[in-house]
Amino acid sequence: MSQSAPSVLRIAVAQLNPTVGDIAGNLAKARHARDEAARHGADLVLYTELFLAGYPPEDLVLKPAFLAACEKAAQDFAADTADGGPGIVIGTPLKRKSGIHNAIIVADGGRILAERFKVDLPNYGEFDEKRVFQSGPDMPGPVNFRGIRLGIPICEDIWGALGVCETLAESGAEILLVPNGSPYYRGKIDVRQQVVIRQVIETGLPMLYANQMGGQDELIFDGASFAINADKSLAFQMSQFEETVVVTTWKRGNEEGEPDGWRCTDGPASRIPETEEADYRACMLGLRDYVNKNGFKDVVLGLSGGIDSAICAALAVDALGEERLRAVMMPYRYTSKDSLTDAEACARALGCRYDIVPIFEPVEGFGHALTQIFEGTKEGITEENLQSRARGTILMAISNKFGSMVVTTGNKSEMSVGYATLYGDMNGGFNPIKDLYKMQVYALARWRNGAVPSGALGPSGLVIPQNIIDKAPSAELRPDQTDQDSLPPYPVLDDILECLVEGEMGVDAIVARGHDRDTVHRVEHLLYVAEYKRRQAAPGVKITKKNFGRDRRYPITNRFRDRT
Repeated sequence: MSQSAPSVLRIAVAQLNPTVGDIAGNLAKARHARDEAARHGADLVLYTELFLAGYPPEDLVLKPAFLAACEKAAQDFAADTADGGPGIVIGTPLKRKSGIHNAIIVADGGRILAERFKVDLPNYGEFDEKRVFQSGPDMPGPVNFRGIRLGIPICEDIWGALGVCETLAESGAEILLVPNGSPYYRGKIDVRQQVVIRQVIETGLPMLYANQMGGQDELIFDGASFAINADKSLAFQMSQFEETVVVTTWKRGNEEGEPDGWRCTDGPASRIPETEEADYRACMLGLRDYVNKNGFKDVVLGLSGGIDSAICAALAVDALGEERLRAVMMPYRYTSKDSLTDAEACARALGCRYDIVPIFEPVEGFGHALTQIFEGTKEGITEENLQSRARGTILMAISNKFGSMVVTTGNKSEMSVGYATLYGDMNGGFNPIKDLYKMQVYALARWRNGAVPSGALGPSGLVIPQNIIDKAPSAELRPDQTDQDSLPPYPVLDDILECLVEGEMGVDAIVARGHDRDTVHRVEHLLYVAEYKRRQAAPGVKITKKNFGRDRRYPITNRFRDRT
């Protein structure tokens, strides 16, 4: 270390919500955060992975004009540091002779001090960075920032086994600063902290983990940035699902005044939500950002009097405000009085607009139009699905007329086994509960009735009528129908599905948990044959470790069955 190196370093963590492709907007957001950090005496501002581009940019980085715009923004921002304020560490894609890289720049005093490239490119689950980026050609060395040697591994560089952090430590790094784009799934915070603690133990260095915040299509970035000191203690914890800039204080030397090592001595200690609250806030954030970032002024959904549409209505009001949700009840001859009463009560509790559009005439009209073609056949699922498709058409007509995005409301249990109608209840632009199993939907409904999440725009109190939670779920497509007429009880179904989808377990292992073998075989078959429907489903918030689409990529044409 240089003799003139400071013994105190104030690092601002910019836990912000960029928008993919909005390079000018992201740069403006970064500048505003730097100004805020400067007012609080920061020496350095740490931004998140690929911040100027937005993360993940996917195939946008294959477009030369996009890369050029990102690099110009990085150069312009570097020039800002000539004002004597904080230096910056910010993520951006960079095209160099070695290829297109997931990179960061370090800038101070009006110039770029260093570029560093991500070495370990993730290629699993929701990640496919090897498709568009090249790995850094060399192991990154520390960057000298005002006499302090900073190691800056990028996200996956601390997760993999390539030894990036170890190399930085051996090269003289004093602090490890990690810009991340780490998406949310249930329990992810504990996983991240264990990864960081392992690296702290191996390197003997403190690590600051800065994570992106915000929704990007299916992915939710939850923030929750934190740091671990060299003694493995939690140095600070930033909030989850909130955009914020926090200045932390780092001092060289320990409490006895010895001149070696850095320690964070001042930072926030934010509360991390429990499971149901975290899942609810992830769904709320995902819906809000999808609607706002894609320029929709409001949303519309079919409010049936059932649990799924009720919680989606609550999420919409919490995310966007009551004035931006239009709920539509579309009754038919099989719609129960309870459903009519419950849907209206739910809309009133949430304060949103509520319309009733009967579907008797369109359904009967479809039936009459098909009389000759269907002559001699028995009524069944086809005629039932006409009801769902009539409702889907009405919602899409409202969307076309008023510019409202349709929120679709199917849960993961239903989508797993194909208990949904193409061009009917599957119609829509986005599904906030797509990755929640049915029993998890109930758990979130009960939680929301007893709490109001931070940042929610909706009311307190009972927003989902208790009768909706208590009654047997039903699509109401025929007299006295319940879901359990054709599906196993949801606690049983959900456990089997979690074993098959998240666990990739075989039939024998699932049966060993106490499930009936024939039921497991049936659920497995339904799961496989519904793949073609899921390929046509709206995007939705990722909550579990393995959601449909980004994480679980099964072929539509697939004859494999585990017949053990």
